[in-house]
Amino acid sequence: MKIAFVGKGGSGKTTLSSLFIRHLTTAGAPVLAVDADINQHLGPALGLAEAEAAALPAMGDRLPLIKDYLRGSNPRIPSAETMIKTTPPGEGSRLLRVRDDNPVYDACVRPVELDGDTVRLMVTGPFTDADLGVACYHSKTGAVELFLNHLVDGPDEYVVVDMTAGSDSFASGMFTRFDITFLVAEPTRRGVSVYRQYKEYARDFGVALKVVGNKVQGQDDLDFLRAEVGDDLLVTVGHSDWVRALEKGRPHRFELLEDINRRALCQLRTAADATYELRDWERYTRQMVHFHLKNAQSWGNERTGADLAAQVDPGFVLGEGVVTPA
Repeated sequence: MKIAFVGKGGSGKTTLSSLFIRHLTTAGAPVLAVDADINQHLGPALGLAEAEAAALPAMGDRLPLIKDYLRGSNPRIPSAETMIKTTPPGEGSRLLRVRDDNPVYDACVRPVELDGDTVRLMVTGPFTDADLGVACYHSKTGAVELFLNHLVDGPDEYVVVDMTAGSDSFASGMFTRFDITFLVAEPTRRGVSVYRQYKEYARDFGVALKVVGNKVQGQDDLDFLRAEVGDDLLVTVGHSDWVRALEKGRPHRFELLEDINRRALCQLRTAADATYELRDWERYTRQMVHFHLKNAQSWGNERTGADLAAQVDPGFVLGEGVVTPA
């Protein structure tokens, strides 16, 4: 299952995504965690020291390797240089599986130990001083979008992506790449503003969107969220002494997380698992192609000097039954 955590800056989306990752990993589920936020905080939220997090290999720096591997023997893609972040797979492309070993994972994935269990973590890499004035952050998250375009995942497999804050993900088609999106919202007008943007932008794309109310302190906060987001409110989370200890660098064992917050995480997993039966690989592939053609016409053709519409394989539908070439 592909799961995104979104929300405005400071909403607590990184904290909640890290708790959900711990919850899944403790239960023995295979998990790929991806930090696609401009502020790279998922590693520290999973317990890494700042120096360890800074040393993680950046997907954005390994984009040529990622492209060259994924294009495989696809005759519609003559070179890695003509691939862009939205390039869809076709016959001959190499696909990625959650449990696989492959050169992309070798280059970009690092194991993180969580109370004796292990999660595999990938990061886009930070936006540095060298990028100022010459690049936008979407050039880095493009590696994540390309990864998701070529990913085939099954039930009880999880890819959890901590997305960049606000509505920036709508600058590409990445918001359509998930089985479910959890929008973390505080009980304030600003807190629900991103929800309204997401709801409006995603309306025509069949995006499964659920709100996780965070920093909820009482009935008034709960009533506010219910009035603002209605049935999209899935669960609420309040203060956590466990999280506060983690933020101070003194984490307790995850089994000591408060029962009420543990139940909330169970509800998130139940909601994510329920979307499996709703999967529509044809629509998923169609949306992928839609955004690729938009990006090709807007900037990709000019940037690469190629007709990127020719990369689309009209007979190809991504799905669990697709065989990846050796």
